[in-house]
Amino acid sequence: MAKTEREFHTPANPWIERSPGNDAQVLSVDEETGAFTRLSRLEPHTDTTPQGVQAHACWEEVYIVSGSIYDIGLDAWFHAGQYAVRPPGMKHGPWKAGPDGTVMLEWRYAMTDDRERLPRDHYVTP
Repeated sequence: MAKTEREFHTPANPWIERSPGNDAQVLSVDEETGAFTRLSRLEPHTDTTPQGVQAHACWEEVYIVSGSIYDIGLDAWFHAGQYAVRPPGMKHGPWKAGPDGTVMLEWRYAMTDDRERLPRDHYVTP
């Protein structure tokens, strides 16, 4: 199975709270491979330190749509229009959202670790 082909539409999936101040809206998912595309939203000044440093078992791409984010591990600010490509195992984060919050578009590719797959209740299939 692959991601469902769809022309422009309003996503049916709700925003799901991943942790306080950290929400995600799944745009598409491939149930077979676990690959997905989602929006992630951090409320202003949200600190993801409790989730620690992240590293995934798949490729990940992230585009900052709006706002800014501070990467604590890198001691650097990143802003709307900036983009990251991360290979499997690359460490990143934790982060603090800027004063206007942050919205990011994320793509993750075929999962080799089932623990990273999205929970079924995070998305709706048509």
